[in-house]
Amino acid sequence: MTGTPTTLKSLKKIYSGKVRDLYEIDDKRMLMVATDRLSAFDVILDDPIPGKGQILTAISNFWFDTLKDVVPNHLTGDKVEAVVAADELPLVEGRAVVAKRLKPVMIEAVVRGYLAGSGWKEYQKSGTVCGIALPAGLKEASKLPEPIFTPSTKAAVGDHDENITFAQCEAIVGRELAAQVRDTAIRLYKTAAEFAARRGIIICDTKFEFGLDEAGTLTLMDEALTPDSSRFWPADSYAEGTNPPSFDKQFVRDWLEASGWNKQPPAPAVPLDVREKTAAKYREALERLTAQA
Repeated sequence: MTGTPTTLKSLKKIYSGKVRDLYEIDDKRMLMVATDRLSAFDVILDDPIPGKGQILTAISNFWFDTLKDVVPNHLTGDKVEAVVAADELPLVEGRAVVAKRLKPVMIEAVVRGYLAGSGWKEYQKSGTVCGIALPAGLKEASKLPEPIFTPSTKAAVGDHDENITFAQCEAIVGRELAAQVRDTAIRLYKTAAEFAARRGIIICDTKFEFGLDEAGTLTLMDEALTPDSSRFWPADSYAEGTNPPSFDKQFVRDWLEASGWNKQPPAPAVPLDVREKTAAKYREALERLTAQA
């Protein structure tokens, strides 16, 4: 099975994103399919990560259930087999969910609990992350005194998400909704980080996407706390002052950085062994998170 499912004939495709394909069911529901595509530095790689779609779907579904008391999510509870033609089920098995059609909140809700990546680079220059002043003397991978909300724009496929200030976030979505998104995202992060810590995983940072239902209720959508939308570190190899190995697509990002690629499409071909090791990282994250305590 390839990373991109063949277009379903039983449903109309309405959108193809970096990783997900969306199909219309009716005016209230859609089928969301996680492909094996991988996006790095906002460029979709030509080479799929084996089994990634199923792993991402399983991780998201696990978190949607774990966090359902914190915020409603987009799952309707309907079975995929009830909406997809029987002969097309193998194309989407394990990688699709029936989701509510929501009005997207047009920002990415990023929460950072540790200093890494672009945040670490900015901190070294100015002592800030996304314009938020942080205490002096922090190191790479330092835990922040409190998680911080660092929103970004929601870029179209092929464009780059841009970090924005909270004031810019308020200008895009309105003051009241911006505050609700910020507070909800931080609460989700804290709840998930506490849970993951008990399973030997540090959640360095993560990105949430929200929508509004017909009643205006803020609803978690798209994916939740996957290796695509988060930086996961194994707690047993974490050390402040280093860049810890991760369970996520950082493995591919590091390989791409070392390749000398200029981060403009097309991306270089990623060797199969790098892709298989990436899939193994994703699988380990799923197994650790969902292991019976």
